[in-house]
Amino acid sequence: MYQLYIANKNYSSWSLRPWVLMQTLTIPFEEKQVQFQSNDNSAQFKAFAPNAKVPCLHHDNWVVWDSLAIVEYLAERHAGVWPEDNKERSWARSATAEMHSGFSALRSYCPFHAGGRFDKTPLPDAVLTDLKRLEQLWQEGLQRFGGPYLAGAHFSAVDAFYAPVLFRIQSYQLPVAATLSPYIGLMMNLPAMQLWYQQALAEPFWDDEHEIAALGSGTLIADHRSGSANSSDVG
Repeated sequence: MYQLYIANKNYSSWSLRPWVLMQTLTIPFEEKQVQFQSNDNSAQFKAFAPNAKVPCLHHDNWVVWDSLAIVEYLAERHAGVWPEDNKERSWARSATAEMHSGFSALRSYCPFHAGGRFDKTPLPDAVLTDLKRLEQLWQEGLQRFGGPYLAGAHFSAVDAFYAPVLFRIQSYQLPVAATLSPYIGLMMNLPAMQLWYQQALAEPFWDDEHEIAALGSGTLIADHRSGSANSSDVG
């Protein structure tokens, strides 16, 4: 069986990508969670990942690191990771690669934090540029291939790669076009997304570095984690 090494569900956007893919496609795996504990996690992560980062996949005494490599490894063994149609598949791979290497301003200004709700307005121009590109990309996929997912009728790796952005939209109340609301609602209500979210809220692990980064120069509006003094039942 696959073993997928991840970090805290509240903080680790890269861990979410293969996790939600495997959950949604019902690819069996054993979850191995190793929490962030300090500014430098390289020693603890090096024990299971050559690059000392998460996520990392172990399978039959073989190790695959980096989220995109994990996706390709799974695609060689399981149907549905990429769309069957070659045009849908090539577009999905391109959009996935862009997410893997791009949107640096959005990532930096709005670090992944599933449980928090933050006000960081006004957003810097670089973040707004990333959001405009995101809108363009999503609208292109949905219109070109007919939806309801980014590359057609079925969930695939490209949706998994943009899953952390959906949580960022929720956590930082990011402005996106109303036409994308059906896709956002569809993704946020996926059983795997809901499971990740509920487990993130229930985590007892807190990391000061990630908390400080998420807050940045903004304001904490609410924290929905069960251990927070500001916890709320509002999603």
